[in-house]
Amino acid sequence: QVQLVESGGGLVQAGGSLSLSCAASGTFIRINVMGWYRQAPGKQRELVATMTRGSSTNYADSVKGRFTVSRDNAKNTVYLQMNSLKPEDTAVYYCNADIQVRVLPGTSPYWGQGTQVTVSS
Repeated sequence: QVQLVESGGGLVQAGGSLSLSCAASGTFIRINVMGWYRQAPGKQRELVATMTRGSSTNYADSVKGRFTVSRDNAKNTVYLQMNSLKPEDTAVYYCNADIQVRVLPGTSPYWGQGTQVTVSS
């Protein structure tokens, strides 16, 4: 069984920084894309940043220049460094990974439990 376990998050003042990490555990063949999504109250879940196994990245326009996604393939871990945080960044942040769990080709999406990030003004 595959699990994604997140850590980090919390409360910070506007302009501050936080970092998140997410480690995948269990039995699987490989992890393709890993990244982060967020969901604010009353809003849909949205992409924040993702990184492929080959280190290509994709960022939401709202976080470009402020957030940095990285990963350690050897540790099956993805990170999110968040700088210059704004109140509108307040949300539950979810780790996501596309994981191949069988020898046959194809991946399945897995989600972490979510971690709260609150930015006060």
